Amino acid sequence: MALKSTAIEDLRTKSDDQLTEVLTGLKREAYNLRFQAATNQLERPARVKEVRRQIARIKTLQVQRTAEALKV
Repeated sequence: MALKSTAIEDLRTKSDDQLTEVLTGLKREAYNLRFQAATNQLERPARVKEVRRQIARIKTLQVQRTAEALKV
């Protein structure tokens, strides 16, 4: 459980531009993992789930930041 909170805190310390860069990299990785899964070359099937969740965390954080910016 501590790993997740550490990862979330690391994301929260990043700027919006840095989050966008990380998100782009994760989307590219997710695409590659899907391709590997389709061709039965996937070494770590659990990585697909990890990447999807990390993408969701970043998108959630971006939405929260947008909502906070609109409140002000």
